[in-house]
Amino acid sequence: MEADWRGWVSIRLAITLTFAVAVLSIATGVSSIGLTTGTDLFDGTIPAWAQETAGFTGTLTGFVMLASAFGMRRRLEAAWYSTVLLLPLTAVQGVVQSSPYSVPLVVVSLVALPIVATRRREFRREVDLSTSQIAATTALVGVLAYGTVGTYALADEFSGVETMFDAFYYTLVTASTVGYGDVTPTTGTARAFATSVVVLGTASFAIALASILGPAIEARLTSALGKMTETQLELLEDHVIVLGYGDLTEPILSELDGRADFVVVTPDPQRATELRDRGLKVLTADPSDEEPLERVGIEDARAVLAATNNDAEDALAVLTARQLNPDVRIVAAATDRENVDKLKRAGADTVISPATIGGHLLVRSALGSDEMESVADRLAGQSPKSK
Repeated sequence: MEADWRGWVSIRLAITLTFAVAVLSIATGVSSIGLTTGTDLFDGTIPAWAQETAGFTGTLTGFVMLASAFGMRRRLEAAWYSTVLLLPLTAVQGVVQSSPYSVPLVVVSLVALPIVATRRREFRREVDLSTSQIAATTALVGVLAYGTVGTYALADEFSGVETMFDAFYYTLVTASTVGYGDVTPTTGTARAFATSVVVLGTASFAIALASILGPAIEARLTSALGKMTETQLELLEDHVIVLGYGDLTEPILSELDGRADFVVVTPDPQRATELRDRGLKVLTADPSDEEPLERVGIEDARAVLAATNNDAEDALAVLTARQLNPDVRIVAAATDRENVDKLKRAGADTVISPATIGGHLLVRSALGSDEMESVADRLAGQSPKSK
C-alpha cells in the first residue's frame, strides 16, 4: 500500500514538473525575445543572435512541452517519450538564453528529467487517433511540405525568398490565408503555384480545424447533456469501477461515497440519469464491453465491483474486466448461491452471496444465538465486541 502511494505521488510529481517546465519555457522565451542586451550571465560569450534564437525556439518548445504534459495526464506513451526528449532541450535553451529568468527553467528541467525517466512503465497508453484526425494531419503536413519545396524551387520567381525558411514562411502565411504581402510571386508560373497553395492550404487547414474542434464541441454537448466528458474519464485514477446497477448497488455506492473515487457503468439510461442528478460519475454503456471499461480507466482502477441482479451479466462483465486488467481486484455478488463458483471461474477474486449471508444472520437471530452480533461485526470489518 505504501509503495502504491509513493508511486502515485511520483507520477503526479512527474506530470506537475512537466507542466512547470512548459510554463517556464514559454515565459522565459517570451521575456528573452528582443531583450538580450545586458542579460548575458556568461559575460558576452554567447552571441546575442543565439540568445534571441533560443528565446524564440524556447517558446515553441514550451508549447510542445505543454501538449506533452496533457498527454502524460492521459498516460500516453508517446507523451512520455516526447517529454524525455524535450527536457534536455529546454535546459540547453535556458543556458543559451543566459538570462536570470532562465535559471529556474534550467533547474526545473534538470530536476524533472530523472523523475520522469524513472516512471516509464506508468505511461503505456497508445495514441488513439481517429481516421479523420490522421487524414487531416497528413493533409496539412503534405500541403506545407509541397508549398515549402515548391516555393524554394521557384525562389527566383518570388520576391523575398532566399532560404528554405523563407519558403516555409511564405507557405504558412499563404495556406492560412494571412498573406502579409512581403513575399510575392513575380511570374505566371509562380502565381499558378501560389494559387494551388492557397486552394490546398485552405482546404487542409479547414479539415484540420474541424478534426480538432469537432471533439471539443462534442465534449461540450456531452457535458450539457449530463454525460461524462473525455477529460473527466481521463482524470479517473486509483478508483473503483461499479459494473451495472441493481438492488445491491445502492448500499455499495453509499459505502463508497467519501471513502474512494468511483464510477458506475450501467446500460440503463434512466438509472444513469438518476445517478448523475445525485452528482455521481456514470457512464451509460454495457459493462461487459471492452471499450467502456477502457474509457473508465480499468488499467488504473484499484478495484472492480459487480453487483447486479443478473449473475450471467455479472460473469460476462467480470470476464471482460479480468482480460483487460489481470491485476485488478474484482469482487462480485452472486444472486444465486450456485453461481458463486461460476463467477470465480470468470475471474472474480472474491464472490459474496448476500442471500446466503442474510439467511445465516436471520436464522441465528431467530434462534437467539449469541454469535449473531459477532458475525455481524466481522462482516462489517470490525472486531467482535467483548462480552
